Amino acid sequence: MNLKQLSDMLALSQTTVSRALNGYPEVSEETRRRVADAAKRHGYRPNPSARRLATGKAGMIGYVLPTGASVDIDPHFVEFLSGLGDYARGHDLDLVLSPADASEEETTYRRIVANKQVDAVYVSSPCPADRRISLLNRLGIPFIVHGRSEGLGFDYAYVDIDNEMAFHDAARLLIQLGHTRIALINGDIRQTFAIFRQRGAQSALADSGLALPPSSIRSVAMTEENGYRAARSLLESGTPPTAIICSSLIMALGVVRAIRDLGLTVPGDVSLVAHDDVFPWLRPENFSVPLTTTRSSIRLAGQRIAERLAARITGRESDFEGEVWPVDLVVRASIGSAP
Repeated sequence: MNLKQLSDMLALSQTTVSRALNGYPEVSEETRRRVADAAKRHGYRPNPSARRLATGKAGMIGYVLPTGASVDIDPHFVEFLSGLGDYARGHDLDLVLSPADASEEETTYRRIVANKQVDAVYVSSPCPADRRISLLNRLGIPFIVHGRSEGLGFDYAYVDIDNEMAFHDAARLLIQLGHTRIALINGDIRQTFAIFRQRGAQSALADSGLALPPSSIRSVAMTEENGYRAARSLLESGTPPTAIICSSLIMALGVVRAIRDLGLTVPGDVSLVAHDDVFPWLRPENFSVPLTTTRSSIRLAGQRIAERLAARITGRESDFEGEVWPVDLVVRASIGSAP
């Protein structure tokens, strides 16, 4: 079925049908739903070239993917991408990945915007005063940030979780259990999520007259091996922690292995809390000792960012609202009273 046949069947103009399928705000929700149902029922799929001519839109979301020997691809990226793809697949959107050396990211953003390759882009792993966000704001293309940056001086759209409160709550719980020597195995401190997490843990300790000294913090790429090495260095120090807060379930695998290799136990010798992005293939309740976690779904974040980008492309969203999602604290058997 082509566009004309679908329009004739619905007794609507081709322009109205096209706009309904592409989410334009001037089409009523009832008409949009009616057109979408008919298109699905009769197997209609818009021709990408015709859609571009009719709407001026490519139907593409862009992402500049850092590459190169110095770049560690975050293992959480695939799960986020799956969520974004879940939404995009059902709304006739495609994702364009543009690989770029870390030093060439800004040039790549300029190129894809100038060539009108994509209708919108998203930015991940922001840093303080992130230059990519400033550039996209100047270029005028719709964009959303997964996370937040500080020190930019203008508003922008973002979706983030409350990393600071999550790690504040985790540290406060450990303090309530009598722990005074608490360590943090964090992600890359150059990124704002890690800054917020360290800030949250430090504020909870400060509220109780305690401190989180630099010697009790490790900031590393979030891999199992890095978790293992960080935990070994903390636990073999002169004043080992009785509790560890870890920024990733993936790192927590290495932390548990280090505790076991040193002949220690969870939670008898070391209490452990980790952040859980809700992976289907790595569940905290399946650890040898079920793991206490701060929990938020990175897949749902991907879906929400795709949804908001689609709305920004069609003009249904035009403000610069930021979303900060609360994080659950799920208590399991990996924490106990301080030894």
